[in-house]
Amino acid sequence: MSIAPIVHSVEVKAAPARAFELFTMQMSRWWPQGGTIGGKPHAAIIIEPQPGGRWFERDEDGKETQWGKVLAWEPPGRVLLGWQIDCKWGFDPGLLTEVEINFAPLAAGGTRVTLVHRDLERFGADAAGHVQKLNGGWPTRLRNFADFTGT
Repeated sequence: MSIAPIVHSVEVKAAPARAFELFTMQMSRWWPQGGTIGGKPHAAIIIEPQPGGRWFERDEDGKETQWGKVLAWEPPGRVLLGWQIDCKWGFDPGLLTEVEINFAPLAAGGTRVTLVHRDLERFGADAAGHVQKLNGGWPTRLRNFADFTGT
């Protein structure tokens, strides 16, 4: 069974390099509190800036909860993340779906940020229902990001 990727875009006023930096290095500032998988609200969401780096959250007590890993780090145009969060919203090191974010310059200035979440059939028997949840969540996260960048 194959499931079509989730694709959503948003336009922001920031140039691609700035949009890339804000998306990847300041995720904890635009991702909503309480909207993560850790036991407590996040104090930080960290994407380590190199292939093989970790993608995780840290709470105020210093407890870390893994989300996935960095598969490609190509500033200012692209980052590819391995999403390892299962249908029960827990980290699963045996699961890997891909979240690719592209930062394309707009002719009038600013950046089109496009998120593609693929390999969704890997969620298994619960994939269809889980994809509906993700497809509802990603646009909200991108809007949060756009609002944070000042658009």
